[in-house]
Amino acid sequence: MGIQIGSKVERVDGRRLSYRDFIDRYLKKNLPVVLTGLMDGWQACTDWVTADGRPNLRFFTDHFGKSIVQVADCRKRDFTDQKRVEMSVSEYVDYWLGISSIDHNKIASSNGATESLLYLKDWHFVKEYPNYVAYTTPSLFADDWLNLYLDSHCLHRDSDITRDKNEINCADYRFVYMGVKGTWTPLHADVFMSYSWSANVCGTKLWLFLPPSQCHLIFDRYLKNSVYDVYGEISEKMFPGFNKAIWWDCTQEQNEIIFVPSGWYHQVHNLEDTISINHNWFNGYNLFWVWNLLVKDYTEAKEYIEDIREICDDFESICQRNLAANTGMNFYDFFVFITRFALANLVLLRDLKNEEIVVSHLRSVAYYVSNNIKAIHSVALSMGSVEAFADQNLNSCSEENRIAYSEIKRIMEEPDFHELYTALRIALQIVCEGHHQDYNLGTALKKIDLCSLSDFKIGNPTELVKLIENVFQDQINMQNGCNIGFP
Repeated sequence: MGIQIGSKVERVDGRRLSYRDFIDRYLKKNLPVVLTGLMDGWQACTDWVTADGRPNLRFFTDHFGKSIVQVADCRKRDFTDQKRVEMSVSEYVDYWLGISSIDHNKIASSNGATESLLYLKDWHFVKEYPNYVAYTTPSLFADDWLNLYLDSHCLHRDSDITRDKNEINCADYRFVYMGVKGTWTPLHADVFMSYSWSANVCGTKLWLFLPPSQCHLIFDRYLKNSVYDVYGEISEKMFPGFNKAIWWDCTQEQNEIIFVPSGWYHQVHNLEDTISINHNWFNGYNLFWVWNLLVKDYTEAKEYIEDIREICDDFESICQRNLAANTGMNFYDFFVFITRFALANLVLLRDLKNEEIVVSHLRSVAYYVSNNIKAIHSVALSMGSVEAFADQNLNSCSEENRIAYSEIKRIMEEPDFHELYTALRIALQIVCEGHHQDYNLGTALKKIDLCSLSDFKIGNPTELVKLIENVFQDQINMQNGCNIGFP
């Protein structure tokens, strides 16, 4: 039985979509959309594409050929992913040119073929070539806490974790993908349950989506393993709910961007030779998705080693180390993250108030900052009772993590914090430019100088909640005021 398609992903002209509309129609509702008209003027759309619309492979060889990249073999499964190897961009282009001389249709459809079908993935192009501005992130996606943070901070503070150079410990989550016709990505949900956006510089992709409300249907009866390939042979005994799933689909054309919401499983096929630019990101509107994933993965990691708890002096530390290795972030990493963003947003709101704003789009900035603070407050509230933040476990937490979230005065004097604050302010000004929001700052922030709290220490999520409520007391009706799209 074939898969059942129930809905087509909506296609919208992104130039006519305000950030507020994007939030109301897609972020809060957690729905996918294809956006057109947002790639005009991108250097990549000129340099990376030939006159007849095909990938300009020689440009990559000439300008980026020595870069070492990850390449997935679409014909070799490796657990839930495809087997990966490293090669230079020049070597990958040579492979591409060689395979292009063979009948493309035969390559794409040959079942049981033994030759490799290689797909260049997860190339950290922006980090590697910061002076080559291939594209500009569309303003709808500029409020990107994940990449803003990683531009100035390390995700992991704990030296025991940073020594483990696993693939998830990334410098950023901005990628270039390049693949010949027939390459594909197995069914998956994105890292951290983040949002993602993917822009086709050239080529065409077929996307299949499954809403979060149905994702249990693609797991086995033990809810441990998910389907690898929706077009493969799927055992009804092993995956009894699979045939009940109702999928969404869309075909993404050249110069279109697709927005992928949190928690939607998706499988992607390149229908033509394709180059795409991809970001994973999250902000206040899906922060709870990230936290819920961490709780789920932590619970599973803890259950797996529960039998050694009684003989282990640092059981919680082992759980957190395993969580960081498996998921890419642990509870302490996440707490440092939200603490920094709480302070950056509070300082920004204070500064906007002190400037006695008269510019309407800056009032809009204040509105979104206010919602950011409310989102962090809601998540921090839910973290207070977690075992990892009990006093005995926090006392055994690494010194690197304790320093990172404790003393407000020291944090606010750090160059890294100032860089994060500046990047956040610029990002929110970008999304709000030309956007008019009637928002009264007079009730948004008490007349309190954050410097007066310089001796305040944030030792746990409960103290972070207390800090936000002290500074933001007049607007602390969190759930009703924010209307965040929690799962």
